[in-house]
Amino acid sequence: MTSHLATTPHHLPAAVLFDMDGTLVDTERLWWAAAEQVADGIGRPLTDADMPHVLGRASAHTAAHLHRTAGPSASDLDVDSLAAELDAVFTARVAREIVPRPGAVRLLDELALAGVPTAIVSASPRHVVDLVRKALGHDRFALTVAVEDTARTKPAPDPYLAAAAELGVEPHACVVVEDTPTGVASAEAAGCAVLAVPSTVPIEPAPNRTVLDSLENADLTLLSSLVVSAVPVASTERN
Repeated sequence: MTSHLATTPHHLPAAVLFDMDGTLVDTERLWWAAAEQVADGIGRPLTDADMPHVLGRASAHTAAHLHRTAGPSASDLDVDSLAAELDAVFTARVAREIVPRPGAVRLLDELALAGVPTAIVSASPRHVVDLVRKALGHDRFALTVAVEDTARTKPAPDPYLAAAAELGVEPHACVVVEDTPTGVASAEAAGCAVLAVPSTVPIEPAPNRTVLDSLENADLTLLSSLVVSAVPVASTERN
């Protein structure tokens, strides 16, 4: 067996910040199914055009979108009640069907062996994040950021900036692993290097962004190379 230590890169990420739904666990389909269930209940079926307002979005955003686009039939609906229903339906599905994404647990263990801290940074509510953290192993993560923890959620940079600040590291020294354009926008706005592993919506490569088909193809060497390429020129010159 090849030793991990023999192949550990010299420049490690300061931290690796993982999105949760669709990235670490196969819940993006569960979120879509929950949104479909709630949308059908108000007589407003989802279509592919709704994806940007559902995938990678917090329940409050999706609820507001459904309320806004449901027409006159939704005039007596309460947005907060829709959001609460979305959360309840999604939580029930997650509790029944948590499935790690291929390669996720192996990558988390590789990072732990190298001493690289990891975090979950999610637009899901705290009770769902805690449920998934427990299922994957509480000690695998140094911290978690849920939708309630920042004033703005993705695509704003706040969640990733909050995670980096809590860990005491610079955002540009972190790698973010995401699966949706909304999450990628959040990570890039925070100044992090991004590894995108699309779950539903395609994501194109870009500067400081690498796209893979699966976490099975990700390892510590790749993540470290992303950080090195993302270090600001001014920081490199000071070193």
